[in-house]
Amino acid sequence: MKKTVCLLLIIIGFASCVSNQPEARRPVSYSSGSFLKESAAINKKIVEAEEKAILQIIEENKTTEYINSPDGFWYTYHEKNPKKDSIYPEKGDLVVFEYNLLELDGDTIYSKDEIGVREYYIDEERIFSGLRQGIKLMREGETVTFLFPSYKAFGYYGDLERIGKNVPLQSTITLKSINQNQKSVN
Repeated sequence: MKKTVCLLLIIIGFASCVSNQPEARRPVSYSSGSFLKESAAINKKIVEAEEKAILQIIEENKTTEYINSPDGFWYTYHEKNPKKDSIYPEKGDLVVFEYNLLELDGDTIYSKDEIGVREYYIDEERIFSGLRQGIKLMREGETVTFLFPSYKAFGYYGDLERIGKNVPLQSTITLKSINQNQKSVN
């Protein structure tokens, strides 16, 4: 009898544990995606306004030929390397260059002298995307002015010093030298 009672209590205890499984909780709130839609709409307006300002600069300088990069910025040559056999920098190459950063209206944010001569290993160090992509379009000895929308410059955060959020920039870059990566030369 004791065995039957114990067995019965064990079965009842087990059955009560199985039947009292916690029920899945439903979320208190859910997102309809409206925040993302609003954010995308705001970003589209910012991009449109920046591109309009850049196109206005280009329109005002009718004597200067600007090239629209497939990467989303515009540029014009001041000094162009006439040698057709000269190289473009590739991944791992060390480039030596100098540049400045200005607002679209021409106000200086960082001068060439303030930044100084920079060395950069192509695609192996962090620099803002417009500068990285722009340098790859240049040959040794060339000087190019780039017009970058904010998403190709420092974007939403700025540089946390002098460049605010969503600030389009212009930059004049002089590529002094390209030292090819020995791995890519051999």
